[in-house]
Amino acid sequence: MQNVDWPTIGFFIALVFFGWLNIYGASYNFDQTSIVDFSNRAGKQFVWILGSIAMGGTLLLIDYKTYDLLAYVAYILMLLLLIATPFLAHDIKGSLSWISLGPVSLQPAEFAKCIVALAVAKYMSRYDYKLRGWRDLIVPFALIGVPALVIMILQKETGSALVFAAFLLVFYRQGMTPHILWSCVAAVTLFILSIRLSTIPLPIGSGDVGMVSCMILLMAIEIFFICKEHPKRWQLPIMLAVIAATYGIGALINIWWVVPFNWMSVGIVVALSIYAMIISLYYRRYSLIWIAVFGLVCIGYTQVCGFVFNNVLKPHQRTRIEVLLGMKEDLAGAGYNVNQARIAIGSGRFFGKGYLKGTQTKLQFVPEQDTDFIFCTVGEEWGFFGSLIVLLVYLFFILHLISIAERQRTIFNQIYAYAVASIFLFHLMINVGMVLGVLPVIGIPLPFFSYGGSSLWGFTMLLFILLRLDAARMDQLR
Repeated sequence: MQNVDWPTIGFFIALVFFGWLNIYGASYNFDQTSIVDFSNRAGKQFVWILGSIAMGGTLLLIDYKTYDLLAYVAYILMLLLLIATPFLAHDIKGSLSWISLGPVSLQPAEFAKCIVALAVAKYMSRYDYKLRGWRDLIVPFALIGVPALVIMILQKETGSALVFAAFLLVFYRQGMTPHILWSCVAAVTLFILSIRLSTIPLPIGSGDVGMVSCMILLMAIEIFFICKEHPKRWQLPIMLAVIAATYGIGALINIWWVVPFNWMSVGIVVALSIYAMIISLYYRRYSLIWIAVFGLVCIGYTQVCGFVFNNVLKPHQRTRIEVLLGMKEDLAGAGYNVNQARIAIGSGRFFGKGYLKGTQTKLQFVPEQDTDFIFCTVGEEWGFFGSLIVLLVYLFFILHLISIAERQRTIFNQIYAYAVASIFLFHLMINVGMVLGVLPVIGIPLPFFSYGGSSLWGFTMLLFILLRLDAARMDQLR
């Protein structure tokens, strides 16, 4: 125990304690007399907190080698439990992810993140494993993708499934090409542009602003990589001049005939892809083949974005995206939670209204105010100053986790540590962004703050297994 990282435990205690105070503030009513009244959520959370402390202590006492040896066994058992959950769970707001065990309910998906992190760390720490190309990512992607699909499709829990995207940061740290991360960013950007601007027609010719904007973005990406991999002084001005001339001729022809600018833009992207392939083959700069294929794939991707949005996404998911992108104003429906959360946070001003004095939360204007929207209670009662302090504590906590990851002596420990840091970072960014209305409402908890035993115990497992592995780092490689 002498090698346990006590600053991390200090962060844990501070976040759990302040989260508990805010759960009491969010669920408080004027008839309550005690924060440990077990008839209200603060009292119930206190029991979960005691359980998490006992769990943390137990995890620190287990031999550190156990987590490596049993990683695959735990993964298989966890996967079987995830598959069985929809058949054992009750439907709660359309989700089949909660198993009732007498007076309590547990969500296995919260514990799956820890088990998947261990399994990924075990596989990527094999002696013969090295991340050299996309083939080496097939198994790691499968390890995170299978449980994510089970949670999203069978359990109908999109938010918990999206958390597994945090592992991309781990893969990037271990040597994954940044092209995959940039591809994900580009995919999200193209989806937003194609959906948000597809209803705006071009002022001339036929087509819409959404498709043309997507193609111009792809042109910029392809031109950037072509000039980076094959630097020639004449290349950039010639490509820009040809593109400008193409659009100019199209605008001139449009005086007599209607020009389909959507397809013209697609044609330019195809031409740039062909040019990239020619350069790649002639000068043997094979990295440009990736950008050429990327451009062609993205053309097809933008064509199906509208179909996915209108036919694959559920009505409430479409409405949330439309509200977020400003396509629809639904303050009484899908936009109600975010609107009320903004009002609550804004009303707190700089120093807040004071503990237990928040009117928006006390009068129950904010739904889920002690779970997914707990941060609005912080904003209303503690103000901008208190919210900033909370975010800074999270920032230093995550930076400290990264420093722990960097000092590990084994690949297994390092990968697991980065997975822990990435999961905490993902939860923080998505939850706070959701409450502030800059990200879609997908329903994931704020670590150690949101009410719920499953999330608290899941985060406790993540953190204290890391502390046990870190405490044993001096005994490793001897």
